[in-house]
Amino acid sequence: MPQTIELTLDDELDSAVRAEWDVLASAGLPSQALHLGITNAPHVTLGVASALDAGATGRIAAVTLPDQIRLGGLLVFRGRRSSVVSRAVIPSAALLATHAAVDEAMAGAPGRPDLTLPGRWTPHVTLARRLDDAGLSQALDLLADVPRELVGAPVELRHWDSDAKAVHVLRTR
Repeated sequence: MPQTIELTLDDELDSAVRAEWDVLASAGLPSQALHLGITNAPHVTLGVASALDAGATGRIAAVTLPDQIRLGGLLVFRGRRSSVVSRAVIPSAALLATHAAVDEAMAGAPGRPDLTLPGRWTPHVTLARRLDDAGLSQALDLLADVPRELVGAPVELRHWDSDAKAVHVLRTR
């Protein structure tokens, strides 16, 4: 099962993303607001592996957090059967350095998808998954007036352990 390393967002960014989740959920779309797990929070995924050992998480805990997170416009990931709508995260030099440090700390971990590696990674905050074409069109219409840029900060670096169904906070601001 996946192990992820994530940056969570400050209260202002978290609230803004949750408001967008709620707009989509109110329209009956498969918003992240419908994910009822207590650990569900708006976040930026920095790395994914099928397993992480204590050495890797220890190295990740030493990574410096960027001072700022800037959310940009909407981003669509199209699959064969469905789409994902996200907020783009504008990649600052500090964010890219944090991502590279997490990548280095995870070197050798099994099951690392290519799309999470430096040079292939697209930073984003997911708003809705599994949208069919009609749902995608509706979601984009509903979110057409979202602010094009929101600025805040990450508040913690965490490890989501899907095997244990637990979050481990590795570092806080």
